[in-house]
Amino acid sequence: MDKRRIRSLFGLPIMGLALLHPLAGHAAERPLKNSVGMEFVLIPAGSFLMGSPDDDKDANRDEKPQHRVTISRPFHLGRYEVTQAQWEAVMSSNPFTLPRSNSFYHLPGMAERLRKPDNPATVSWNDAQEFITRLNQKEGHARYRLPTEAEWEYAARAGTTTPYSFGPDARNLSRYAWFDEDFETGSTHAVGQKEPNAWGLYDMHGNVWEWTQDGYGERYYAESPAADPTGPTTRSGNWGCVVRGGSWHVSGNGWRSASRRHYAPDYRGISVGFRLARTSE
Repeated sequence: MDKRRIRSLFGLPIMGLALLHPLAGHAAERPLKNSVGMEFVLIPAGSFLMGSPDDDKDANRDEKPQHRVTISRPFHLGRYEVTQAQWEAVMSSNPFTLPRSNSFYHLPGMAERLRKPDNPATVSWNDAQEFITRLNQKEGHARYRLPTEAEWEYAARAGTTTPYSFGPDARNLSRYAWFDEDFETGSTHAVGQKEPNAWGLYDMHGNVWEWTQDGYGERYYAESPAADPTGPTTRSGNWGCVVRGGSWHVSGNGWRSASRRHYAPDYRGISVGFRLARTSE
């Protein structure tokens, strides 16, 4: 395979391919589509360095210590964030009929910019769990779930060790992410409009923060299990649940692969959505 062909497959410079998981191509070649049109990418089992190294000046304390984590079983992950159209197909109502946890939704023009079928559904962690319950019932199994925090970062990195899935240079972020917008003119965007990471996943950086299954612990990394960590079980009070990936607006500056934030499980804003994991058969 020549260099141009490799670049066209993964959208990365040749020098970046050495960092990819050896099954990166396999993960990008086997999509699965469910009854409401959601596409899933097979994520291979493997191990990676989770978190940020000590010399990363942009990293927060809760991203350390960097530690090796093994994902022992392959799983499927949504190619895109869950859209409003997909939410309606399962829940029979638009997610923006639910009350919001902040006032930004009522800014002039915001509702019109947000409420589009292919834009992400921005909902609470609790709402996402209800969606998962109903989708599992609709399809007659219990395979759908939120990804763990470790699964999310593993999939976002797609074999890389750099701050972003595309490398270390933040100047390239606009190719992969909707980010740094204001509240007067900005909003979420239709999924899949930017470039994907090497495993064929779109909007892992930016657009909306994405809920994970895990509760948040500031110092959890110091005691995290080495294989298939699931995070603290407490999901109440100030700690809440972990979100990943950053969002479309300027204050959502967590676009690096290791960035973490947390919200209460009942928080329902305009910049937090989710993508689904699916336990492989």
